[in-house]
Amino acid sequence: MIDALVVIGGSTASGKSTLALAVARALDGVVVNADSQQLFQDLPILTARPTPADEAVVPHRLYGVLAADEQPSVGRWLTLVEPVLAACRAEGRPAIVTGGTGLYLHALLHGMPEMPEIPADLRSSLRAWAERIDGAALHERLAMRDPVMAARLRPSDTQRLLRALEVVEATGRSLAEWQEAPRRCIPLPERRLGIALLPPPAVVNPRIEARLEVMLKGGALEEVETLLQRRPDALRLPTAKIHGLRELAALLQGRLGLEEAKRSIAAQIRQYAKRQRTWFRHQLPELQSMAALGDSASLRQAILAMARERLA
Repeated sequence: MIDALVVIGGSTASGKSTLALAVARALDGVVVNADSQQLFQDLPILTARPTPADEAVVPHRLYGVLAADEQPSVGRWLTLVEPVLAACRAEGRPAIVTGGTGLYLHALLHGMPEMPEIPADLRSSLRAWAERIDGAALHERLAMRDPVMAARLRPSDTQRLLRALEVVEATGRSLAEWQEAPRRCIPLPERRLGIALLPPPAVVNPRIEARLEVMLKGGALEEVETLLQRRPDALRLPTAKIHGLRELAALLQGRLGLEEAKRSIAAQIRQYAKRQRTWFRHQLPELQSMAALGDSASLRQAILAMARERLA
């Protein structure tokens, strides 16, 4: 019976899931997802979710819990994870929170300002409008409604511009005001261990390409086809942010060849891994950085020894 928290963050393809599974198995813990793309019910292969075999070894939580049209966010994840962590504490089982969405882990460890819920119809109408204009027009509209946030954001930063516009349209208050409000913090165990797996590009990049090949052989293209048949609007939904979905949809529609699609997906994920490495080093320095891979036997042994010593 251990009341403890293990956080395993890091870049994509660094072996986080493998390490989390090993730690959970050794400590009789529960693996908890902190990856925004793995929250979706759809595309488990393309999002590299744990397999059914993995989930049979130890309990896994918050995988596949959102529909394609549900918007993942930091606030929503905190709402989902709080009762999961409370249940782990009640059972005396350590929670092994793992994922590459750094904002989720930062909010878990440091809290976050309370944010308003955006009505679905407002979000849909604003996003549909934003698709028809450029960043300069979006920035101009935000400047009229929220000059404070417009001054902080570049016209090229369309996602943050749209988020700020949603907030001010929904609440009449600047996103800056919401961000300055008292932070929301959820109760955490005092005993904690934090790891960031940040192998160098020379190690991770070949793994990204190899994993993509495994995904395609394992049915990633077929699951994209199934999603598009069920939800033809999937590329206009929050699922559109899933790495590789647009390229594989273009492949199915004959607008991209297989090799071109693979090159595009691999390049996109390499860039994402680069941003993750930078983000974790600067924003979560309290996580102990590891240059090794999470599926390295020697690293697993070292982490398990560290966990047993610190969390006992």
